[in-house]
Amino acid sequence: MRKDGEQLKFSFRKPVVMAFAALTMLTFTVAPAHATTQSNRELRRIIAYDYAVAQAGKWYCWGGTGPSCYDCSGLVYEAYLRVDIDLGRTTYDMLDSGELIRIRAGQARRGDLAFFGDGHVEFVDHGPVTFGAHTTGQQIGWITTNGDWHPSAYYRVRGAGRVLDLLRAVDLAPVRGR
Repeated sequence: MRKDGEQLKFSFRKPVVMAFAALTMLTFTVAPAHATTQSNRELRRIIAYDYAVAQAGKWYCWGGTGPSCYDCSGLVYEAYLRVDIDLGRTTYDMLDSGELIRIRAGQARRGDLAFFGDGHVEFVDHGPVTFGAHTTGQQIGWITTNGDWHPSAYYRVRGAGRVLDLLRAVDLAPVRGR
């Protein structure tokens, strides 16, 4: 014969074990679907950056928006159009667009924008490295900034931290049939 305390102790055991089992089953059935969803989604700024990187080796051309050559803002403009963000065509348009949020250099992440004065823009890669179309006679690529050539301001693009379904963004062909 059990004491009242023992019977009470054992009466709670079954519901607790059943609840634990149900939560465990729920975790294993939901987690794979969530993992699959996450693998198909990526930050818009990373997708824009990846589009720009796919243009590496092409030549700088003043006023160029691709697909054969780009200028600095033309590359950024086309890359962000890939993720449905229109920043405007020139660096001046971008700075006036209301789509940029100023951040500190230490907050800048891959895909954010580095402005060199108000007339030149590139993508942040990491640390002192930026990616973009630099100047006439140079190919699009990476550059390490230094004391003489460094960004004067960094910006995050409004909405570029949101995820975008990669199935929509897989096609890296230029926008608008170019």
